[in-house]
Amino acid sequence: MLTTLLFYVFATILVGSAVGVVLSRNPVRAALFLVLAFFESSVLWLLLDAEFLGLVLVLVYVGAVMVLFLFVIMMLDINVAQLREGFTKHAPLGALVAGLMIAEIVYVVWFRHLGMSLSVTAPPLPANYSNTHLLGQVLYTDYMLPFELAAIVLLIAIVAAIALTMRHRVGFKKQDVSAQVARRREEAVRIVKVDAEKTS
Repeated sequence: MLTTLLFYVFATILVGSAVGVVLSRNPVRAALFLVLAFFESSVLWLLLDAEFLGLVLVLVYVGAVMVLFLFVIMMLDINVAQLREGFTKHAPLGALVAGLMIAEIVYVVWFRHLGMSLSVTAPPLPANYSNTHLLGQVLYTDYMLPFELAAIVLLIAIVAAIALTMRHRVGFKKQDVSAQVARRREEAVRIVKVDAEKTS
């Protein structure tokens, strides 16, 4: 009973934060709403006895990917007024996609489980059960190549984000290492002779 109550509480917060991601006009606030959505999703994974997936969701997405998103958002100088114009322009298409997704969820939850008891719980897991061990065994044997490809894609995304922030813009200062090394002492140090004052 307590687990079901916690599920509905965290699921409600998750849906609210997801709506905040879509409806927020400020991109930084939208990213923070997405961080909250990731946290609530990790709590739902913990309620499903999938501790590894919950911790990975926090460590990888909240701790790494979202920090990268925030850096990119704050360094790209996003025009908020232009985003507001695009929001109203694409609102009908977004409403259509949202309606289709809601219809699919209702079909899966209601019609597929029609006549089935929703109070059926999963059998208890044995004491020595470790989903981390089982997931790692499958990940590094059957899905080793897709796992490595995902790592390469993330590396390319990091390099691309750094390249976007290093673009030429007004007031951008770039370090010239060769000019600093070739600088002479006469150009950097100026010796000023000051007459000594007599003390009374």
